[in-house]
Amino acid sequence: MRQANIQLDAEGRLKHFLGIEGLSRDLLTQILDNAERFAPVGDRAVKKVPLLRGKTVVNLFFEPSTRTRTTFDLAAKRLSADVLNLNIESSSAKKGESLADTLRNLEAMQCDMFVVRHQTSGAAAYIASQVAPHISVVNGGDGRHEHPTQAMLDCFTIRRLKKRFEDLTVAIVGDVAHSRVARSEIHALKILGVPEVRVVGPRTLIPPQIEAMGVKVFHRFDEGIADADVVIMLRLQQERMQSALLPSAHEYFRVYGLTEKRLKLAAKDAIVMHPGPINRGVEIDSAVADGLQSVILQQVTNGIAVRMAVMSMVMGTQAVGSAA
Repeated sequence: MRQANIQLDAEGRLKHFLGIEGLSRDLLTQILDNAERFAPVGDRAVKKVPLLRGKTVVNLFFEPSTRTRTTFDLAAKRLSADVLNLNIESSSAKKGESLADTLRNLEAMQCDMFVVRHQTSGAAAYIASQVAPHISVVNGGDGRHEHPTQAMLDCFTIRRLKKRFEDLTVAIVGDVAHSRVARSEIHALKILGVPEVRVVGPRTLIPPQIEAMGVKVFHRFDEGIADADVVIMLRLQQERMQSALLPSAHEYFRVYGLTEKRLKLAAKDAIVMHPGPINRGVEIDSAVADGLQSVILQQVTNGIAVRMAVMSMVMGTQAVGSAA
């Protein structure tokens, strides 16, 4: 689903951030560059810049979330925005109010941005098509479609540690079929110039015709991560599986779990990533998740700077200098 037209304003700047597909390398690089300027804000005694002072951001999460919701919350507050976290479980939506009526009521409160997480693919794009012209929408994950800010924070982490995308081999391992993160990762990595992106997993968890996205498919774990510079592990998303696609979690770990021994097959200086939440002993061993090559917690930290960059850009402001 291409979202480029609705995402950009007449001058080609971000108005909404709904997905990676269809965006340009220059625009993705601009997000990464702005995130670099925002990154030092987290080290200050006062962790705030005034770019969104007077703006109101609504976290509209229809699915459970910890890292995504928290880092969006922190990112907005570090930009000096007012933040409203809407609890869907106790909202009028649970009483039968339509999504359109919920949006109209939030607009009547003079809100400026919606961060949307929804179990239905395309929900963020639908909301973006319905809101008033002054409101921006950022996709915090929609169904199996995309999770664009996760992909950008992962690319930011990779660029900080590996410097160049053009020399890398990246392996994305696990439940690719149900992963919106994987789809956004593939689009972003290819747009940014990674020459070899691999997807690794059992046949039941690899979408058919995924080669059309420009990736190489591996069903043998050891072959898939051999000499890889970046290994991105995905969790089994059993809540999205319509039937039993695996014999057991134990068997999955035996065949596709990342252990210290298996990690030695990757490049000597390979980094290990995971979008979270981690299922230890299912897709990754604790010794690897907590090991020296793991950058999982760096991903979480970097997510704040990247989301600050995206939110400032869709609201028409930019990081200046070191975001002073």
